[in-house]
Amino acid sequence: MQLNVNGRTLEAEATGLATLVDVLRYELDLTGTKEACGVGVCGACTVLLDGRMVASCITLAAQAQGAQIQTIEGLGDRELLDPLQESFITDGGFQCGICTPGQLMAAKALLEHNPQPTEDEIKHWMMGNLCRCTGYYQIIESVANAANAARGDR
Repeated sequence: MQLNVNGRTLEAEATGLATLVDVLRYELDLTGTKEACGVGVCGACTVLLDGRMVASCITLAAQAQGAQIQTIEGLGDRELLDPLQESFITDGGFQCGICTPGQLMAAKALLEHNPQPTEDEIKHWMMGNLCRCTGYYQIIESVANAANAARGDR
């Protein structure tokens, strides 16, 4: 199958029942997306499919054919971090690395949907991403500060 991932067309050998997270991780070697719960409730495997958040652990790879897939590897790179990545580092939103990629992708979807969300909107949008390492305050602050930076207030 062919998948459009992070602006590139990639070939993968996968069965019709292969999940998107498995194809990303094991066929395409894009290991930033993590699988934690395997049932689509924790948010660790969040990727963007045509700009919408999806749980890649319950999305068949075949469903993603023809769509634009964005993973954490497509968010920024070592030389030029995405403002969200910078904010997560600066404001302490980055935790152990299991949920952080999904948190970042959910935040990216939020800011593309609403570039200036309120704190309540951030909380509502991010509630599908679970984290055991924090009390969420730094994650909420990181998203809010990234939105402010994009507006020029930071």
